[in-house]
Amino acid sequence: MNKQEKLQLTEEMFRKVDDNFQQAEKINRPSVSYWKDVRRRLFENKLAMIGLVIMIVITFFAIFGPLLTPYSYYEQSFTEKNLDPSGEHWFGTDQLGRDIFTRVWYGARISLTIGIMAALIDFLIGVIYGGLSAISSHRTDNIMMRIAEILYAIPYLLMVILLMVFLEPGLWTIILAMTITGWIPMARLVRGQVLQLKEQEYVQASTALGAKTGWVLKKHLLPNTMGPILVNVTLTVPTAIFAEATLSFLGLGVQAPQASWGTMANDALDSILVGNFYQLFFPAILISLTMFAFNIFGDGLRDALDPRLRK
Repeated sequence: MNKQEKLQLTEEMFRKVDDNFQQAEKINRPSVSYWKDVRRRLFENKLAMIGLVIMIVITFFAIFGPLLTPYSYYEQSFTEKNLDPSGEHWFGTDQLGRDIFTRVWYGARISLTIGIMAALIDFLIGVIYGGLSAISSHRTDNIMMRIAEILYAIPYLLMVILLMVFLEPGLWTIILAMTITGWIPMARLVRGQVLQLKEQEYVQASTALGAKTGWVLKKHLLPNTMGPILVNVTLTVPTAIFAEATLSFLGLGVQAPQASWGTMANDALDSILVGNFYQLFFPAILISLTMFAFNIFGDGLRDALDPRLRK
C-alpha cells in the first residue's frame, strides 16, 4: 500500500451530524450568582441549619419568654425559696424565691445584647481601621499596626477592672471593656485581605483609570473581603457571650437586680451544696447551647463562602 492510498478519504470515515448547531451552545444549567450559591450551600448544611434554629429559638424566648409568666425577674418571695421545677415555676425558684424561668430569659436578653453589640462594634471599627491601614502608605501602615499591637498587649482582665473602678458597673461598661481591644483581630483580618486584593489586576486597572482610594476600597476591596469578615462576626458573638458570663461569674458583670447567665451561675453555686442542681443547670445549658449554635453556624457559613467548594 503506497502513501497515496493511505491518505485517501472515504464517506465511511465520517458521521453526519444534525444541522442544528445551536444545541451545541445551549447552556444546560442556569447561571447562579455567587451569593445565591452561598445561600443554597448554607441551607444544604444540616448542622448549620440546626445552629440557626437554636439561635432563632433562643432569641424568640429572650424576647417573649419573660412575658409568658406572671413573675418579674427581680420579684422575691421568701415563702417560695428553692422550689423544684413545677407547673407553677417551670424552672423552679432560686434562694431568694425568684422565678428562674423569667430570670433565665431576661438574662438571655443581657447576654445576647452584649454579644451582638460587641460583634457589631468590633466589625465597624475593625473594618474601617484595617481597611485604612492597608491602603495607606507603608509608614502609616506600620504606625497604625504598632498602635494596635500596643493596645492588644494590655491584659484584658486588668482593663475590665480599671473600667469598673472608674466607671459605674453595668451593661455598657462591659460592652466598652470588650470593644476597647476586641476590634483588633478584625482589623488584622481586614488588613491582610485588603493587602492581598489590592495587588489584583482589576484593582490596579481601576486605580490607573483615576479611581480614588476611598472608591476603590468601597467598591472593590471591602466587598471581596466580606466572606471572612462575616464568618469572624458570627464567631465573635459566642466569644463575647462567654466573656460576659465569665466576668459576671467573677462579680465584674451586670449588677443586681439585673440578671445574666453568668450572674445566675454565680448565684447558684451555694445552692449546689444543698442539692439544687437545677439552678445552675438552666443558665449553664443555655450558655453552652448558644455558643454551640453560633459556632456551628459560623463553620457552615465559612464553608458556604469558600469559592473552592462551589459546585
